[in-house]
Amino acid sequence: MTGTGIVTTRRALVSVSDKTGLVDVGSALHALGIEIVSTGGSARSLREAGVPVREVSDLTGFPEIMDGRVKTLHPKVHGGLLGRRGTDEAVMRDLAIAPIDLLIVNLYPFARTIADAGTTYEEAIEQVDIGGPAMLRAGAKNHERVAVVCDPADYPGLVETLRRDGGTSFEQRRRFAARAFAHTARYDGVIADWLAARADGEPTAAYPPTLHLALRRAQELRYGENPHQAAALYVEGGAPSGTVAGASVLAGKEMSYNNLVDADTALECVKAFDKTAACVIVKHANPCGVALGKNPVDAYARAFACDATSAFGGIIAFNRRIDGELVQRILANQFVEVLVAPAFDADALHALRKKPNVRALATGEWPAAPGAAQRQIRSVAGGLLVQDSDVDTLMLSDLKVVTRRVPDADQLRDLLFAWHVAMFVKSNAIVYAKDGATIGIGAGQMSRVVSVKIAAMKAADARLSTQGGVMASDAFFPFRDNLDLAADAGVRAVIQPGGSLRDQEVIDAADEHDMAMVFTGTRHFRH
Repeated sequence: MTGTGIVTTRRALVSVSDKTGLVDVGSALHALGIEIVSTGGSARSLREAGVPVREVSDLTGFPEIMDGRVKTLHPKVHGGLLGRRGTDEAVMRDLAIAPIDLLIVNLYPFARTIADAGTTYEEAIEQVDIGGPAMLRAGAKNHERVAVVCDPADYPGLVETLRRDGGTSFEQRRRFAARAFAHTARYDGVIADWLAARADGEPTAAYPPTLHLALRRAQELRYGENPHQAAALYVEGGAPSGTVAGASVLAGKEMSYNNLVDADTALECVKAFDKTAACVIVKHANPCGVALGKNPVDAYARAFACDATSAFGGIIAFNRRIDGELVQRILANQFVEVLVAPAFDADALHALRKKPNVRALATGEWPAAPGAAQRQIRSVAGGLLVQDSDVDTLMLSDLKVVTRRVPDADQLRDLLFAWHVAMFVKSNAIVYAKDGATIGIGAGQMSRVVSVKIAAMKAADARLSTQGGVMASDAFFPFRDNLDLAADAGVRAVIQPGGSLRDQEVIDAADEHDMAMVFTGTRHFRH
């Protein structure tokens, strides 16, 4: 039948690398009277579980050869997958080609193999699947009559449909076909990028000559940055725990585009603080208050105090579970768009579900230490910019004291704290901090000296004293006027990358004001 009609499933070919759910789906197919043709390890797993299978070599009349390299590349396999009703029955009958109604295939684990640094070139090449992609493409092309399943997550739905209808609908087969072509495209893209980045089998560059992106739409958003812009969230594979893309909305309405951007900034900033409770409040992609505390309530109160005006309608992230007491404190204090945390307790969710406009975003636990460097992608007109993610690896031993005065232990802790916050403030970024809390932040200015002035103004507006505080700058100071203003505000220690032609002028200014200053040798622009 064509169109939306059901195609009865009588014969399935099963050949999978990922054996997840294999025995369950095989047992279900057998119980429904569907003949199973299988290969190699898949056939063994099914047979050991008591599921009768027919070897593909029995179907083709030709043995598997070359250590399994050639087993399904045969006209009786591909003819069974590609045969068209109303066109090819005669040739299939003459050549004894049996139609295959269902194909269950997934591919060799190439990506997982090359992720292991110890994998040799030859081992990687052996994980380039040939027969699998060929079958998937053949079956997917002929989805008018063949159902192709490449994801174990689709097994339960497939079995339910077969039990209910005895076969698959055209719409279901079309969806399966689209997933199969996406699967092979992603697979081929990984191989192409890996090969293109190598000469004589060895890596030649961090970024290959080609870059293939295979992203899955995770969510359609109400709109983008503005209501007239359409938007969606896409993820690569399964978004990991401890990320905004992989988080769950436990209360409140769906996240918006701007919510996701701001929540990502807040979460990535707060993740660095693991030894004590921390809170980050973000407004319009910039932190407006960051603090450490004895507990989450204390950390929030100190972060909020930095800029209560900007905190209104902001996104607030914590590195500890949110409880009912904390939610009540926040809701009594301000309007908030999103609360982000590893988890929420029952009391917190009970309170938040009475506030439908407040989202509770649970990220799950995140790794204690960052893994391999991730990449950031940003579009420009006509192309994409790709870079390694910026990470904060600065340690006390990396600091170079360049002034006569040496920062004391408390100042060093505050300097490292302010330096990390500055990473997440738009350039030109200036952060004033004291006792593990920001007291003034200057963000996104065309002139660094203006950012210094704004940070001091913010502190004054919040009635927070900058006397004895520290200052962090995401990039070097081009002139001494920045230090003069900081000294006027009472700043006693400064952290900055260094590297300006006028470094000595800036150092001399710090010495004149009896300030301590350290160089990091690394900058953290954020555009």
